[in-house]
Amino acid sequence: MQHDYFPRYEPKTAVGRWFDDRLPLTRLMYDSFVAYPVPRNLNYFYTFGGILSIMLVVQIVTGVVLAMHYVPHEDFAFDSIEHIMRNVNYGWLLRYIHSNGASMFFLAVYIHIFRGLYFGSYKAPREILWILGVVIFLLMMATAFMGYVLPWGQMSFWGATVITNLFSAIPLVGESVVTWLWGGFAVGQPTLNRFYSLHYLLPFMIAGVVALHVWALHVTGQTNPTGIEVKSKQDVVPFTPHATIKDAFAMTLFLILFAWFVFYLPNYLGHADNYQKADPLVTPAHIVPEWYLLPFYAILRAVPSKLFGVVLMFGSIAVLFILPWLDTSRVRSANYRPLYRQFFWIFVVVCIGLGYLGAKPAEGGYVVAARILTIYYFAHFFLILPLLGLFENPRPRPASIADSVLGPADQPSGAPAAAGGVAAPETRG
Repeated sequence: MQHDYFPRYEPKTAVGRWFDDRLPLTRLMYDSFVAYPVPRNLNYFYTFGGILSIMLVVQIVTGVVLAMHYVPHEDFAFDSIEHIMRNVNYGWLLRYIHSNGASMFFLAVYIHIFRGLYFGSYKAPREILWILGVVIFLLMMATAFMGYVLPWGQMSFWGATVITNLFSAIPLVGESVVTWLWGGFAVGQPTLNRFYSLHYLLPFMIAGVVALHVWALHVTGQTNPTGIEVKSKQDVVPFTPHATIKDAFAMTLFLILFAWFVFYLPNYLGHADNYQKADPLVTPAHIVPEWYLLPFYAILRAVPSKLFGVVLMFGSIAVLFILPWLDTSRVRSANYRPLYRQFFWIFVVVCIGLGYLGAKPAEGGYVVAARILTIYYFAHFFLILPLLGLFENPRPRPASIADSVLGPADQPSGAPAAAGGVAAPETRG
């Protein structure tokens, strides 16, 4: 992405020039968030990157304050949560923001991922950008799982027991890994200490990878709904005010949704069993993770083999790392790929279906349905995407981003524009 479309930062005072020569922080902020060129046709689905940044800050700030009052001990953890809710000033608000913030974080990240899948944001030259995003997603899942254990309720305890036991399926080293995770021979005090420590650490690791993610974005530039690269100044607008106003509006709507859950449905997304103190002698009827992990839980339980289930569960995420090389189409955006667009929405329904099945008992028709949807999940990546690139006939694309918004610049006055726009030469990725 070129950065010379708009004026660069120039200090106006002697003090500003002195500071800029030694630490060009103001220049960095101006060039990154004011004069940075963004495609002029970005829609509201491109605002979720900013929303995720805000949610990460919210989770870190509330988490640090909650950690000041939480007691990571198997005898006191559950009671310390009650102490936060009842005795700490605004503790109930901090706890509800943090717990519901995790769900809002995942809601935003799933929309962000599906937007990337729809508009082909993973294609060259943005492979590293996409891979860093998948790394962030993995770190989020690990952080959320460990955070779910900390309240030390029934679902926390038994969820930790079930999920950590999965590592025992790894040949040769599995039992040793489980023993290390537990800090002993069962989930208990050492396990809680480990998870508390890692849950505190991982968000700062996420922040570091997010910085790399943003850096990679600024190197390659943003994609856009047409999937066409920026070619001239007519294709772009400055980040401020055009993108910032759109981001602020979308963020306001998202925060309204967030506030609705915090103030009106604070416990709606939680599991009832987790409001009972952990008891190793009483197993819940159905052990389930939080809603945002249910699709992967359904894939895990879709097969009777423990090892194969673990391989499929981790494989369902690992496949995202190699997605840029599985999609063989030279057209990015689904707006110009009619067949891919249909398969994309089928894939969305499949993921939602897996989430529904993950919350159901692993028996009867639920297992059969989970197996069918799991097969389709992997077929989408390993069969459908490669074949679509070979056989699909994409629609013509506009010659430039500006043409997609303003109409072809070279169109004769009064002449009707072509339905699909002017065909653009094929570009890499």
